[in-house]
Amino acid sequence: MKVIPHPNPLYRVESDPGRVAEGIYDRMGPLGAHEVIIETGQHDKRLSQLSDEEIDRVLWVWGSRIADLKKDARFKYVSVFKNQGATAGDEWVHAHSEVTATIFVPRRIKYELSAAHEWYKDRERCVFCDIVRQEEKQGKRIVDVQGDYYALCPYASRVPFEIWIMHRRHNHLFEQARPGSNRRQLAALLGRVLRRLEKVAPAFHLVVHTAPNTRSKKGELAGYWKTLADDYHWHIEIMPIVEKRSKSYSIKEVYFNAVLPEQAAEQLRAIDPNS
Repeated sequence: MKVIPHPNPLYRVESDPGRVAEGIYDRMGPLGAHEVIIETGQHDKRLSQLSDEEIDRVLWVWGSRIADLKKDARFKYVSVFKNQGATAGDEWVHAHSEVTATIFVPRRIKYELSAAHEWYKDRERCVFCDIVRQEEKQGKRIVDVQGDYYALCPYASRVPFEIWIMHRRHNHLFEQARPGSNRRQLAALLGRVLRRLEKVAPAFHLVVHTAPNTRSKKGELAGYWKTLADDYHWHIEIMPIVEKRSKSYSIKEVYFNAVLPEQAAEQLRAIDPNS
């Protein structure tokens, strides 16, 4: 494996935010970081085709880069994502993922943080832990399980066959494994999930959701997430691309999904990931 700077980065470490007002608008430079994680030296292998040990190594590198970039207090959030397939915007055929560090928290993450914070304030429980417990009890939307790691189709799936991978035990930091956690189990589960998905959707977006950088003391994070370690929960979201056109794109943040998550989970469970 190798980690290299992106040849055409969205964000640059040596940039200056240069934040200025243009009337009611704000404009700033592309300060941040953008790296490419080359997942294997074998050109003809996808992440799903690697061994559990090799996938575990990829997961370790994801966490290592998140932890390292969070040492820079300028960066409020670090994202690890993987686009596979031409319709997902894949830049290169060779198996790779990417990591970006930004001086802002992405909108989707801010929404999750806010919702998790409100849930914890009302119930003194993590909403993600509640989701895992309910899905475990009902079993209808569970796709696969390995140890304490669960793969499930979320109740309000945004697209057909959307999958979340979650740890049953609470932890807000992907990059800092909880004591006693066995990441090899996560690697095995991720490999099986991707092999299943590739039978119905060869292209997908994968994103690791982890807590923001608490070293950042400015803006929306300053003193606000006092319960962050208790209310947030890292997870991996996988959004397959199975439809060429979607109504979701015409009405932002309103999703139309033609496949119920229970049906999607049932179909995915029936697929042999090793065939």
